[in-house]
Amino acid sequence: MLTTRRLFIAIFFVALFTFATREISDPDFWWHLRTGQFIVETRAIPHADIFSFTNAGRPWVTHEWLAEVLIYALYALGGFPALILAFAALIALAFVVLYARMPGKPYVAAFAVLLAALTTAPTFGARPQMFTLLLASVFLYLLDQRRALWLLPPLMILWVNLHSGYALGIVLIAVYLCGDIVEDLTLRSTFRVSHSRLLVFVLCVGAVLLNPNGAAMYVYPFETLTSRAMQAYIQEWFSPDFHQIEFQPFAWLLLGTLVALALGGKRVTLTHAILLAGFGYAALRSARNIPFFALVAAPVLAEQVWHWLASRVAIPPARASRAVSIVNGGILALVVLASAARVATVIANQPAVERAKYPTAAVDFLQTRVVPASLYNAYGWGGYLIWRLYPQTRVFIDGRADVYGDVFIEEVYLKAYRGGAEWRAPLEQYAVRVVLIESGAPLAERLSGAVEWDKVYADHQAVIFVKR
Repeated sequence: MLTTRRLFIAIFFVALFTFATREISDPDFWWHLRTGQFIVETRAIPHADIFSFTNAGRPWVTHEWLAEVLIYALYALGGFPALILAFAALIALAFVVLYARMPGKPYVAAFAVLLAALTTAPTFGARPQMFTLLLASVFLYLLDQRRALWLLPPLMILWVNLHSGYALGIVLIAVYLCGDIVEDLTLRSTFRVSHSRLLVFVLCVGAVLLNPNGAAMYVYPFETLTSRAMQAYIQEWFSPDFHQIEFQPFAWLLLGTLVALALGGKRVTLTHAILLAGFGYAALRSARNIPFFALVAAPVLAEQVWHWLASRVAIPPARASRAVSIVNGGILALVVLASAARVATVIANQPAVERAKYPTAAVDFLQTRVVPASLYNAYGWGGYLIWRLYPQTRVFIDGRADVYGDVFIEEVYLKAYRGGAEWRAPLEQYAVRVVLIESGAPLAERLSGAVEWDKVYADHQAVIFVKR
């Protein structure tokens, strides 16, 4: 029978899938797509830069190779619609697993999951990071349930080949292991190591080696975290700006969890306290870490709210007559139809989003009117240019900040882009003949006043200069 509670759950997850359905707009998506194509067609994983002419041959840790293969496979099978639908399903599945960890089903649990989803929403999209979101959710579920821990090492092998966020899985196992040890010592006055978790931890650490980059993956996540340029210039590494509406749900979740802990009266385990404090700090330091705080905080919030309600409110059992079940079925059908219409609108809007965010017309001009040799380009457009122009043309820079390094980004790319006194030096150093940048970029103003450069194309979005 389709009771009202079951109807609520069904509608909730249909709505969650619809909410997770987004047009593809991540600037890095395009070089991920091209990398996947390269791997599939050549049956080789690149270990050195193949996309730029400025850093050609420089070591490249292709840590997302499996995610990129999957992205290209989806694109080859069904184009952008397949990618949009598959990643929406992946994101929704991460929150289904989160819901499974919740007390207070369905209403309190759904409320907490919804708040977690709203908190995480700014990161949604067809991105390798979504595999980390799902696997982090699965790891937390298995560690909380204290069963099927044997699944973690094979999942770690999968994770380390999908995304460098695998390090989060190692951290989670270590926190649960340490929490168990400390609680044994403080509550039971005994020292009993959880042998299953210790063995799983060792196996997962060893499983990291099972990737095409070998032991390099042990240090790669830390190199990313300590990159000065990535911390200074990539927006998602910034601390959340609570003046922006997209970060308001994070503030609500953070404050709501603190209030619930103060009033709920339910004891929080040391493990969950460590996770809350650690990921709370990480999320305040970098917006990129907010999704992981949401995965940790939402169950704690639900548990406290449910404990408070259960002691004060009688929860009636779920009942449904045949007539009510039929009506609920009709309601669910209408919701599914509305969801399908919304998803179809998102898919149909993909070309418009591409035109709005990327210089599609300017690239069309390059392909037909200019041979874009030695091309200087805007950082955020590098991935798109790789998808549209490679292998005939290689870019000056793209979103792989780890490949280019802090010195190149700051002393070469930005020296020209900012249009300072020495703006010509990087262009001359790399014999740049064509420049494609935003119309309002400082370098565009410099080139407009330089006699040796001709403006051959301009629109509201992009401008192209060619050296005489």
